[in-house]
Amino acid sequence: MREQTQSAFAFPSAAFVSLVVFVGNSSSYDLVILAAGLGSRFGGLKQVQPVGPHGELIIEYSAFDALRAGFDRLVLVIRKDIESDFRATIGRRLESRLAVDYVFQELGDVPARYQTAAAARTKPWGTGHAVLAARNTVRRPFAVINADDFYGAAGYRALAAHFARSSDYALVGYPLRQTLSEHGTVSRGLCAIDGPGRLRSITELTKIEKTDNGARHTDAAGTVQRLTGDEIVSMNFWGFTPDLFPPLQGLFEEFLAVRGADPKAEFYLPTALSDLNQRGGATVALLRSEDAWFGITYREDLPTASGAVRELVAAGRYPAPLWG
Repeated sequence: MREQTQSAFAFPSAAFVSLVVFVGNSSSYDLVILAAGLGSRFGGLKQVQPVGPHGELIIEYSAFDALRAGFDRLVLVIRKDIESDFRATIGRRLESRLAVDYVFQELGDVPARYQTAAAARTKPWGTGHAVLAARNTVRRPFAVINADDFYGAAGYRALAAHFARSSDYALVGYPLRQTLSEHGTVSRGLCAIDGPGRLRSITELTKIEKTDNGARHTDAAGTVQRLTGDEIVSMNFWGFTPDLFPPLQGLFEEFLAVRGADPKAEFYLPTALSDLNQRGGATVALLRSEDAWFGITYREDLPTASGAVRELVAAGRYPAPLWG
């Protein structure tokens, strides 16, 4: 087994875009939540697992933070077969707080010439395809997040402030060490910059595990890449405008032409934006949040997530119960 040391993606602190506290921009935005994942590593529908002291879900904390920053509509990207669970849990809790729309990520939502590949597939096409599911619903600037990740309030404020001053896309990044699981490997997109606060590229690593002094990634060939933990990674916390959809659709069709027959291949949103950025089709501002990030990848992550929420409540960051 070969080992390589890698620190090329470490982000100089001076290059970060400062987070600007949202101070009442009159505009409002959409929050697109990707919730169609199978949850195979978790062993169930992890998006509806309670983490708050009064049974609140991670997705409720995301909606709470987003609403305070100026995002007044949720667009939930789900699978049709879990619609009833979502309407009975998330819909019931949130529809009285803000507008909620549902869109469905379906395997058959591909051009006609790829329907045979879609029919043979059981795994969703990936996060890039999930965002495309919202293309007929979203008509204004929007954020994209994962349903099972807790991002903290600062990122939403940063995106709202960014939307108020720029039509560029944006990514809220986190230090890698803040995003690792104690219970298994994770997938992360490592960010590189091009000029102050501008994203140059994202490299998707699919097997990253925590170590005593950082992390390591082992690729398919068995090569070990050592990571410091200070690298900035994409946690799929994005800011876009609706003009993203046509080029994203084009990139998805390119993906299908090359890898559509592979039942395990996924069209990753970070990879797609990295490609679009490198082709000159987008400018992406890289924002950084110092708020705690945590997620639920494995069932064993639930107690850690619940403990983190309790600490935030005890510190006065969130009310309990969340909605009063």
